[in-house]
Amino acid sequence: MGVVKIQKSKFKMQNYNSKFKSDLKTRCYKFSLVIISLIDSLPNKRTAWIIADQLLRSAMSIGANLIEGSAASSRIEYKKFYEIALKSANEAKYWLAMLKELIPVKKEGIDAFIREADEISKIIGTSVLTMKGKRNL
Repeated sequence: MGVVKIQKSKFKMQNYNSKFKSDLKTRCYKFSLVIISLIDSLPNKRTAWIIADQLLRSAMSIGANLIEGSAASSRIEYKKFYEIALKSANEAKYWLAMLKELIPVKKEGIDAFIREADEISKIIGTSVLTMKGKRNL
């Protein structure tokens, strides 16, 4: 009976991990969509275009790298895609902070986006540390 319980708990953990990864990818996808909406609402100024371009690239890169990592051929490659996603999440926070300073009327909404990018980066960062064996769950 002990063997059955161990296998059953492994199965539950695999389902939990699978659901967690799916939820993270969905969250990143939704984050990309709200960033697109934010960018579409920015003023038509050269500086806004430049920041918007960088923000769009970094925000969309988060989820794209997680998806691409799903098809990785090795654990090392998989980890690398997560590391890139983490860097993109941190970059997105930088560009959002820049926008917040330049467009004060959107400060409240941008603060919410910064919090979301921060939460996403913490989740991905924890995953990266776990993959590197530097954090035990």
